[in-house]
Formats: sequence, structure tokens, C-alpha cells
Amino acid sequence: MQHVTAFEDLRLDHPAYLTIGAFDGVHRGHQALIGAMVTEAHGAGCPAVVLTFLPHPSVVLRGRRLSFYLSTPEEKAEYLSALGVDALVTHPFNTDVAAIQAGDFLERLVAYTRLRVLWCGKDFALGHNREGNVEYLSGAGARLGFEVRVQTPVLIDGEIISSTRIRQTLRDGAVEQAARYLGRPFRVTGEVVEGAKRGRQLGIPTANVAVGDERATPAVGVYACRASHAGWRGPAVVNIGFRPTFEAVEPHPVIEAHLLDFSGDLYGQRLSLDFFHRLRPEMKFSGIDALLAQIKQDIAQARTLLA
Repeated sequence: MQHVTAFEDLRLDHPAYLTIGAFDGVHRGHQALIGAMVTEAHGAGCPAVVLTFLPHPSVVLRGRRLSFYLSTPEEKAEYLSALGVDALVTHPFNTDVAAIQAGDFLERLVAYTRLRVLWCGKDFALGHNREGNVEYLSGAGARLGFEVRVQTPVLIDGEIISSTRIRQTLRDGAVEQAARYLGRPFRVTGEVVEGAKRGRQLGIPTANVAVGDERATPAVGVYACRASHAGWRGPAVVNIGFRPTFEAVEPHPVIEAHLLDFSGDLYGQRLSLDFFHRLRPEMKFSGIDALLAQIKQDIAQARTLLA
């Protein structure tokens, strides 16, 4: 898959089938739209192209948000490539881009992609003040020589899947529901950094996983996860929280992963955590013995759930 940051760098041999959006998390609604586009594009011998933006437009237009992004740019590219996308444009987004009129933006798209079919959802709009809605796009397509396909939204339990809804499930700690919306477990990847090493002293070593504060993470609590690193994959019990049993409570939530079937040094390396089940909220224990007893129960429960 080609991955570029400017239209000028695209190399397309045939007119493109294109969709545009933030596609944060590449959830099941995104997958349905993009999968349908890929199937039709490849059937016509044309490339399937995705145009997305970085930063997320709402971050630029509404201000920086903590715990916002469901996927990193690298994860998004990986998910889109797996869907069969031929080219991804991760276009820089700023207030100048937000001010571009819909007609001007469409003319650029046509010039650089020889746009044949534009795929979108029924509520999609582009351009300054969201001028380019579906009705506008259909008229512009008749004038500029492309068609518009409108994808039916995907529903679960009668509700439309959206990145906003997934962020809320994570804030609630409902990682099982987030996985239903995503079509896969929610994943967090970060660098393993040094911590207080209390886990090692207790005989239960943990890897402290550092992620940026703009990255969405599940609510404070204890989770059964699958961890992966450099080809290794295995079960893990992950605590997200402030470690209240100890006197020096953390100022921000810390992600600590106890890898059940791994031994080795991970400092400075990347570790991915797939969240399958929430085991319990974080609790303050009367002492170390009570904490260790609960951790052993957590490990046993995680092994059962992940078996």
C-alpha cells in the first residue's frame, strides 16, 4: 500500500475510487464502507484510495483533547492495508485546510486522482462550514465526472457505530463492547519504561507501558489482555490506575502489564496490549498480603477467560 502525505506524491495508474474521513479506530462501520469500495474498485480494475487527516479535524477545530485517539497513524495504516486499500493519503490538517471551499477541494481531488467514484456515509460533508454534503457532492460529480456512493450505516443493538461511541465505552471500561464495535479487541501500544519496580519486589514483575496523553485508554481498572512483542504473544493482567495501596499515589493513571508467560527485559521496546475483559475496578487494599491475594485471583480469572 502506498502511504503518502500529499496528493502530489500519489502514483496511480488508473482513475481512483476514493473515500474521505478521519477513520479513527477503523471500526466496523468504516470497515463496511471501505470494504465495499475496495471490492467495487478492484472489480473495475481501479485503485481504492483513502484520504484521512492528521491531526484529527475535531482536535484542530475544537481544541486538544486528552484520551482521544483510538488508533495511531501507524495502526490506522495497518488496518486499512489489511482491508485491501491501495493508497492512503494522510493529509496534514490545520485551519488553512479547514477554510478550503468544497468546490476547490474537489477539483484538487479530481486533478490528482482522476476521481471516478467517491464513497461516503449519508452524513458526510467536506469543505469550509461543511458545505460539501451528499447533495452538493452529487451535483459536483455530475459536473466533474465522478459518481457518489452512499454507504448505509452499520448498526449494533439498533445504534450506529461511531468513534465517539467507542470512546465512551472505553471511558466506561466496557472493553468487550468496544471490541464489538471495532470488530477486534481495542489495542494500546507503547514503549516499556522504568517504573518503581514494586511488582518485581513482590514477585509479580510488570511492564510499565507509556502512551501519549492524547491516546484513548480504558477506564481505571484491571483487565485480561493479550500482550504481543516482536512475534511473541501471550496472556497478561493489566492494571490501569493510580496504585492507591502504596503511599506515593501516581498523579496520572499508569498502565502496568504483568505478562503471564514471558520473561525478559523489555525496557525501551514496544509492547502491544489487546483488551479482552474487565476483571474489576482498581481498589485500595489493607496491605501487601491482601493485594497479592487479589492479584493471584486476577491471574487465575484472566487465564480462564483467555483460554
